[in-house]
Amino acid sequence: MNFNVVLQTSIPGMTPKRGKVRDIYDFGDKVLLVSSDRISAFDWILPTAIPDKGKVLNQTAEFWFETLGVRNHVITTDVSKIPFPAGTDLSMFEGRSVFCEKTKVVPIECVVRGYLVGSGWKEYQKSQTVCGLKLPAGLVESAKLDEPIFTPSTKEETGHDQNISFEETADRVGSEIAEKLRAYSLDIFKRGSEYAAKRGIIVADTKFEFGLLPSGELILIDEVLTPDSSRFWPADQYEPGKSQPSFDKQFVRDWLLGSGWDRNSPPPTLPDDIVLKTRAKYIEAFERITDRKLKFQSEI
Repeated sequence: MNFNVVLQTSIPGMTPKRGKVRDIYDFGDKVLLVSSDRISAFDWILPTAIPDKGKVLNQTAEFWFETLGVRNHVITTDVSKIPFPAGTDLSMFEGRSVFCEKTKVVPIECVVRGYLVGSGWKEYQKSQTVCGLKLPAGLVESAKLDEPIFTPSTKEETGHDQNISFEETADRVGSEIAEKLRAYSLDIFKRGSEYAAKRGIIVADTKFEFGLLPSGELILIDEVLTPDSSRFWPADQYEPGKSQPSFDKQFVRDWLLGSGWDRNSPPPTLPDDIVLKTRAKYIEAFERITDRKLKFQSEI
């Protein structure tokens, strides 16, 4: 099938910085973040994109920024209000763009965990800790923690982010900023996970990013509580003691692991059914959480 996807965007006269998913354009004291349909797994950007994935990420974040009422970087998501240069093809930006205040990014991934999973579960099995925090004995994989925990990590340009302790976070950014990062992250996670729970979705963990305005004010930036930055589980299928079905790249990861790919050479092309199943999961998560229909959705 020929899917309608946006792998890369372009603006006349501008050169974006391209991350794994986003194209980032510098507008002086403002910045444009564009969520492409690129998908990454095991630190590789795959050759196959997922239709509408960027729109899901952008519109999910837009919903949370509106709903949480937390000071954030969003100026507008309306492309007609973004100062694009003449000749820009706006169609590739509809539904997937956010025009933002520029901040000095705090170099810490603010991870909050409500359940024991992923790298946290791996560390717990070795030392009964997560990022240096001691946890009760006898916990199983995917166990719900008594209280969500703040487990920061480094922000790496390439490769995996590295888990660090709160003390090391304070050493890197100062104790005042570190305390704010922890307090803000735990508060946003609590309110977001309570909201999602009413819609039958468990937020197992998530990560936030923060930036400093020229005034010194710390604000929420990047994305918030999306399927790329969070683990979303269907509450009616939750069963501790094993890995959980989720609303993210599960189909992609499972297919890649079973494909014979060595994870050291360029990854293979995804088959159409995996593309469509992954797209459906992203859209289902968006619709269940927001009770909205995805805007500018492709015809498949």
